[in-house]
Amino acid sequence: MTPIEKRALSYATTINGLFDDIITSKKNADRVIAEYFRATKKHGAKDRRIIRETLFGLFRWWGWLQQLQPEQSAGSARTLLLYLTSQIEQHAWQDIAEAWATLADTQYYVADEIYSPQAACRWLNNSFAPKLFTLEQLVPDWLWQYLPADFTAKEALIESLCQRPPIWGRVQRMSRADALAQLQAIEIAATAGHFSDTVNLGQKSINLQQVPLYRDGHLEVQDLASQVIGQICAPHAGEHWWDACCGAGGKTLQLASLMEQAGNTVADIVVSDVRPAAMNELQKRAQRAGFSNISTAPWQDDTLPVASASFDGVLVDAPCSCIGTWRRNPDQRWLDDESVVNNSAELQQKILQRAAAAVKPAGVLVYATCSITATENQLLVEKFLQQHPEFTLETVTHPFTGSVTQYLTIWPFEADSDGMFVARLRRAS
Repeated sequence: MTPIEKRALSYATTINGLFDDIITSKKNADRVIAEYFRATKKHGAKDRRIIRETLFGLFRWWGWLQQLQPEQSAGSARTLLLYLTSQIEQHAWQDIAEAWATLADTQYYVADEIYSPQAACRWLNNSFAPKLFTLEQLVPDWLWQYLPADFTAKEALIESLCQRPPIWGRVQRMSRADALAQLQAIEIAATAGHFSDTVNLGQKSINLQQVPLYRDGHLEVQDLASQVIGQICAPHAGEHWWDACCGAGGKTLQLASLMEQAGNTVADIVVSDVRPAAMNELQKRAQRAGFSNISTAPWQDDTLPVASASFDGVLVDAPCSCIGTWRRNPDQRWLDDESVVNNSAELQQKILQRAAAAVKPAGVLVYATCSITATENQLLVEKFLQQHPEFTLETVTHPFTGSVTQYLTIWPFEADSDGMFVARLRRAS
């Protein structure tokens, strides 16, 4: 073999091994590849990029590529699929890609410029006739039955799920103009986003620890659709809020920032989660940003961890199927099945029922998920309202389309973001 073919074979062995590990263990691909890079120090920055982007590309296009899957799954047997991935995504390492084609002992299926999933679909159909490739194959069949009944933008959704979103950030405790100037000074091509504190950080990987704004707590990475949730909460000065499923605290810090902008000198927020490690990370982030008076009340069991009827606002960002994040996590399309939707909805209903008890009369209850299924969203809220007539839905304005609705779904194709759902409810006074 030539030197380039030896390198290509080494990459193929690594990528295929990681792919098989993810499929077998059903672990999140981000976690598997992070663990691999921590344990394997031989790879330089270029190596890591080739391995990471090709691995995620395999999952992104797996609905097509699995039709060409060879009988053997390891070693060089899958190198044709690596080559096709590099062509569909127009990767820069075409010397490695051509070596993968050579190792697969196949002809070069040279792609013209591929600028969309439709163009990639046409190319594959021309290259591998009479096999038939369709856009619908890029997501599991079970998805469609769980989307809202009035959803019609099927093709737009598929296209968006196959395109990597940018890194969205949020500026806090300083002006966005100053933040943009500082980011651009260190050659991060940041631009202003939709909300007054939103920044688009582009699609290139960023080592946040080398970004002074991040180290000083003035910049948080938070998807644009996620930022919509804080905007719908719209906390006012002097209010007392509970983030009932805080995770690592992205939305908690957004609430604190919005409360400060509204006139609160000190944000008054209680946070809860079942994972101590996540809450510890939240406290570190809050300290870095300089937000005080964010107190913790972990969920210990089914008992409400806070006082009932004591909060002006309660945010329930519930654990969910995470289908809205399939753009960033294409592996989850093929690791999960439809049970993740139904199991999530059962848990979500329990959490929402319990958390609602903490809302004071005339207070606000905000329910959100990073899912786009009706089962976890509209239908679940409707069921909750039937059982809790003391709550009513409030209308909200879609920040990207201007439409007025009671059930706000942010579709990935509307704002180059994740998918997200949010509903705002008011308790009777």
